[in-house]
Amino acid sequence: MPTPMNAPSPVGSHHSHHPTAPSPLLPPHEAAAYGPFPSPPPHTAAELDALISLLTATPHTSTPTPHRSTPPAPATVTVGHSRDAASHSAAAAFTEAWRTTGRTVLALVDWPEQAASWLRPAHRFTAGQPDAWVVAAAPLGWVRMSRRLHHSTDWDPARTFGFASLGDSRLAALAGTATLEGMRGATADGGTWAIARGWVTATTRHETPPVHEAPPRK
Repeated sequence: MPTPMNAPSPVGSHHSHHPTAPSPLLPPHEAAAYGPFPSPPPHTAAELDALISLLTATPHTSTPTPHRSTPPAPATVTVGHSRDAASHSAAAAFTEAWRTTGRTVLALVDWPEQAASWLRPAHRFTAGQPDAWVVAAAPLGWVRMSRRLHHSTDWDPARTFGFASLGDSRLAALAGTATLEGMRGATADGGTWAIARGWVTATTRHETPPVHEAPPRK
């Protein structure tokens, strides 16, 4: 059965472009309340394989094409990563593996753990209208980046996929209601995880992962 990972707690939200979006800036006391996050570990081969499989099995739109009875899987992705060595390596490995399948990486975008607003990397991350996004990042930096994305862009968490370091319910709580809803990813042992209603559930590689249909692209 899927296993909940780390219970979230509510966080406040503020008025913005999205009615339920929190302020794009994370107050220090909120981050401190959840304790320190570990640095991202090096990715595993099983994790990378599971992430590729998850993406290629996922429709990037809920609308079938004229010649297909099922929607197509993503063909173009933008890869985002924080600047630590493990995340940089994971992003590079994914990029190489994705291109090996004959698909396209539109851009690689990085961001710092601390910034004034994260607005510039957020706009670079959403440029080009990719079918999906892939993230390899330190947890708190991704929380800050995702809050800015939710607040200021048309980024869609349901079309976003992450490495194992982001499969933690504390991130969903810190990011705010709906900010990471529908995001999925891979675990280090080749399983998968998914965020739904503020919780992360993990599924082993021998179980059927939770299904979250991506909404139509705007």
